[in-house]
Amino acid sequence: MPAKTAQKKAVTTRKSAALLKRAVKLFPGGVNSPVRAFKAVGGKPLFIERAKGSKIFDADGNSYIDYIGSWGPMILGHAHPKVTAALKKALDKGTSYGASTSLEITLAEMVIDAFPSMDMARFVSSGTEATMSAIRLARAYTGRDRIIKFEGCYHGHADSLLVKAGSGAATFGVQDSPGVPSTLAQSTLNAVYNDLESVKSLFESNPDGVACVIVEGAPGNMGVVLPKEGFMHGLRSLSTQYGALLIIDEVMSGFRLCYGGAQKIYKVTPDLTCLGKVIGGGLPVGAFGGRREIMEMLSPSGPVYQAGTLSGNPVAMTAGIETLKLLKAKGAYEKLYKTTDTLYKGIPGIAKKHGVPCQIAVAGSMFTVFFSDRVVHNYNDAKKCDLAAFSKYFTRMLANGIYLPPSQFEAVFVSLAHTKDDVAKTLEAVDRSFKGL
Repeated sequence: MPAKTAQKKAVTTRKSAALLKRAVKLFPGGVNSPVRAFKAVGGKPLFIERAKGSKIFDADGNSYIDYIGSWGPMILGHAHPKVTAALKKALDKGTSYGASTSLEITLAEMVIDAFPSMDMARFVSSGTEATMSAIRLARAYTGRDRIIKFEGCYHGHADSLLVKAGSGAATFGVQDSPGVPSTLAQSTLNAVYNDLESVKSLFESNPDGVACVIVEGAPGNMGVVLPKEGFMHGLRSLSTQYGALLIIDEVMSGFRLCYGGAQKIYKVTPDLTCLGKVIGGGLPVGAFGGRREIMEMLSPSGPVYQAGTLSGNPVAMTAGIETLKLLKAKGAYEKLYKTTDTLYKGIPGIAKKHGVPCQIAVAGSMFTVFFSDRVVHNYNDAKKCDLAAFSKYFTRMLANGIYLPPSQFEAVFVSLAHTKDDVAKTLEAVDRSFKGL
C-alpha cells in the first residue's frame, strides 16, 4: 500500500477576518496604509498581535518568519531586549515634553558621525516629513521651484512627490494621485532611473529652474534596483553643474546597506540626506541634514519654517540610540550580511530546478526577487515582471509561514534576529512555492 502523505494542519485566520470586517467600517479599505491591504496579491490582510525576534504572530495565534520588519526599521529583530528595557525606563520619565532633551543631542551626534556629509540635522516624525522638509529647504536655498525625481522612486506622500511614485502607488498602479494640484505636479520633473541622459535633458530644458535632484540611496520602492556604475556620481556632477542640490533619500537605505548608508558605499557626497526607519528603532522617526550653510536657513536660525510637536521625543530618541549602539557592535553587520547572502544565494538554484525565471537584486540587508528573465534597471523594467507569478508565490509562502512584503514592488528585509533555522525553513518554503509556478 502507498505510504500515507502527512497532512499539514489547516491554518485558520478567522479572527483576522472578523477584525477586517470591523476595520472596513472605520478605515478606507480597512487599513491605515494602502500596501497592508494585500490588494496586489489577493487574499485578506492579517492582523498582527505581537512580534518577537524574527517572528510575528497574528490574531489567531499563527506564527510567521517576518521579512517585512515594519518595512525596514526592525534591523535588530522585534522587541530586542536591550531596546525594550531602555524604552521601559524612558516611559517612566514621560513620553513627550514639547521641549529639548539631551537624548536628541546624543542621537544626532551618532547620526552625523555616521554620515559625514551632514554638518547639522533636524529630527521629524516620519520619512515623508524628512523628504518634504528637505525639498522645501532646497527650494529656499536655490530660489528655484522645480525638482527632479525618478519614476518608481518613492519619497513619501507629500504632494510634490506623488508623481510617478513607487511603493504603494506603484502597487495600485496610481502614478498621479488625485488631489495633487496640477500646478504643483508640473514642478516635479520625472527622469528614468539609471539613465543620466534623461536627467541631463531635464536640466537642459530648465537650466535655471531646478532646485534639487532627489534619489533613493538604493531604490527599494519599485523593488530593490541597483544604480549602474557611475550613475550616482553622474547625478552629483550634473547637480553641481546646474547649481541644484543633490538629496539622497536614505530613509530606507540608511544603516540598511551599511553604517553610513548608500552614500558611503558609492562614495557620493549629497548636499542633503533624509533618514528614517532604523534611526527610530521601530518608533516614528525621521531626520534630514546636510551642509551647515543650508541647514541654517531653517527656522529659528533662518526663514524656512519647519516644526513638529513630537519631533525628537524622548521615547523615539531612546529607541534610536539603543539601536545604533547595537549596530556599531563588532560583527553586527558581518552577521547581517552573512544571513542575507545565505538566503538570497539559495534562491537561484531553486528557481532553476523548477524552471522559474527570476532575478535577484541585493542591497546590503534588503533584496527583491523579480519574476523576470531580465535584470531590472528601472521602474519600466519592474512593471514588466510577472506579477501574477509573484502573487502566487506570496500566497504560497504565507501558507508556509513566511511573511513577505505583499507586492512585487517592495523589498525583503533581513534582520539580525533571523537564524540559520529561519533561513533553512524559508528556502524550503521557496522550494515548495516555486513548484509548478
